[in-house]
Amino acid sequence: MPLVQVFQDSPLFFLSTLGILGLLVGSFLNVVIYRLPVMLERNWRRECLEFLGQPEEEKPSRFDLIQPASTCPHCGHQIRAWENIPVISFLLQKGRCTRCGASISIRYPLVELLTALLSVAVAWHFGVTMQTLWALVLTWTLIALSFIDIDHQLLPDAITLPILWLGLFLSLFHLFTDPESAIIGAIAGYLSLWMVYQLFKLLTGKEGMGFGDFKLLALFGAWLGWQMLPMIILLSSLVGALLGITMILIQGRDRHSPIPFGPYLAIAGWIALLWGDTLNQLYLNLTGIR
Repeated sequence: MPLVQVFQDSPLFFLSTLGILGLLVGSFLNVVIYRLPVMLERNWRRECLEFLGQPEEEKPSRFDLIQPASTCPHCGHQIRAWENIPVISFLLQKGRCTRCGASISIRYPLVELLTALLSVAVAWHFGVTMQTLWALVLTWTLIALSFIDIDHQLLPDAITLPILWLGLFLSLFHLFTDPESAIIGAIAGYLSLWMVYQLFKLLTGKEGMGFGDFKLLALFGAWLGWQMLPMIILLSSLVGALLGITMILIQGRDRHSPIPFGPYLAIAGWIALLWGDTLNQLYLNLTGIR
């Protein structure tokens, strides 16, 4: 029996499979979140030295998403397979390295759990369809981008641009929107935040956001169409205001310190991916617009 038929006949098995897959992908996303910025920094340094005509200080060892193997940052203990089982290993080890006893960041299992939960939500919403497959790709991408932006105030082109082009390609098959809406959405998404950036810089002399934010909104325009952009901007602003105020009140964070906008865009875009049409229709009904 084809796997698709099995999934259709057993929704619980389908959701459980996606949950387990989400845990495994979440473990890999932890690697991407930590290593990709380091890889980019090394590449930028190498390019700068090459541009300046200076030799590299030393031949760097291989460092990518595959090698070297994961190790404890405190003692260098190489993580074995049984120590790398998503969430379960963290619980069995009581959140500590098996060799030196140093604490393991709680964020690792939280990213794995978050990825699993969002994967199940996507599967529940779209069912056994091609939309689920590509919505999962977008969901996992947004998780990686959000945590990289939190850590480094960076939304890497190495992630945003390929996924933006993927959204334009998928529009040819009308999975989430049509090609015309996708093309206009990509252009409008980029230009809308770019103009806000330029106006803010003109009035204050400061940069209010990074160019990665423009590309991320363009990505959502390519995937979901220009019709979703106003709602995404509104939702991201609301989420940003709520979380920003919360961090100031609870953590005592300086209100003048920079706050990455990418995670708020990502949250708003993910909500639009699942419930955008419903929210847009609700807004039209409440305002009486036809």
